[in-house]
Amino acid sequence: MIHRQETPEAVYIHIPFCTNKCHYCDFNSYVLKGQPVMDYLDALEREMEHTARLAPPGQIKTIFVGGGTPTVLLPDQMASFLQRVRTYFPLTAADLEFSMEANPGTTDKEKLLAMKKGGVNRISFGVQSFDNSLLAGIGRIHNTDDVYRSIDNAKSVGFDNMSIDLMFGLPNQTVEMMNDTLDKALALGLPHYSIYSLKVEENTLFHTLYQKNQLPLPDEDDELDMFLLIMKRLKAAGYDQYEISNFAKPGFESRHNSMYWLNRSYYGLGAGAHGYMYGQRHVNIKGVQPYIDATRAGLPLLEQYEISEREAMEDFMMVGLRLLNGVKRSDFHKQFGVELETVFGSVLLKLLDKGLLQRTADGYSLTEQGVLLGNDVFGEFLSPVSN
Repeated sequence: MIHRQETPEAVYIHIPFCTNKCHYCDFNSYVLKGQPVMDYLDALEREMEHTARLAPPGQIKTIFVGGGTPTVLLPDQMASFLQRVRTYFPLTAADLEFSMEANPGTTDKEKLLAMKKGGVNRISFGVQSFDNSLLAGIGRIHNTDDVYRSIDNAKSVGFDNMSIDLMFGLPNQTVEMMNDTLDKALALGLPHYSIYSLKVEENTLFHTLYQKNQLPLPDEDDELDMFLLIMKRLKAAGYDQYEISNFAKPGFESRHNSMYWLNRSYYGLGAGAHGYMYGQRHVNIKGVQPYIDATRAGLPLLEQYEISEREAMEDFMMVGLRLLNGVKRSDFHKQFGVELETVFGSVLLKLLDKGLLQRTADGYSLTEQGVLLGNDVFGEFLSPVSN
């Protein structure tokens, strides 16, 4: 498999600190107050050094800094962090995409300048909604004024490649409220929008409320109507739905996330980060202090395991079909040395018969109905669990 030889061209780095924990969030994140931020950045540097020595990077094409909220770092901390990244993962590619997640209200001009000077050239703002009552209801501490101010600040220091995340299916959200949010979001004229449905995850406040029947979610019909509205509005505004939840103007697709969807290898650094290198996936230790301590002895691994050829093939199909262009036979053959239909012929025929997949010039993609039932499609490629 190509994954056993491929040196990653993508880097994910996790900053686990945030101003507060949102009610829906199950990410590995911790409230900033009292956290050893500089000790964590020192630990990150140790992990970068260990990683770069064991798996020397070639030319890096994408870097993504997520969290948590990376932009809770102070300007001097941000500058220090980005200098360390450049030391171990040189920013030499002419078309490098260097993205950072940001929360509205945490990006003043001084911090944005530190980000830009440090090599960041793309910002993804976690907006979620343009309805202040909904924002309060999901535990966000920003309001719509913060969104406008943050985007204006970013533009003023020279950022033009920006994205915002929105959510639908939120408690008490109506189709009309979603439409109003889309009005305001599209009025910004940004090159990229990510729009996800709420998932009630375990170990969140929302899960606790859901278990008590105290979470007023929209019904399935309204949630479907929201998704249909989103696709209609974004298409009419000139955005290509290149992935189930992502919309972009031509040339502004997220190239880092596309590495995941194309099942490519990537470095994963930081507390709780996931990585995929040389046919092995790993997960790092999650706690901040345990992570810091572990880096003093070597790589801060919680677990590491080899991906079998069959698992890699299943992953290829499940993540690749999220892209609206679908999967290519040629890519499958390049990665695995066998024909796509030889491995998944019966599943493909079944999904073609159901009208959930369609043939393309070099493979298969979701139909319009398949986009709406994506999880059902992806599940078909999983091997049955044996007892």
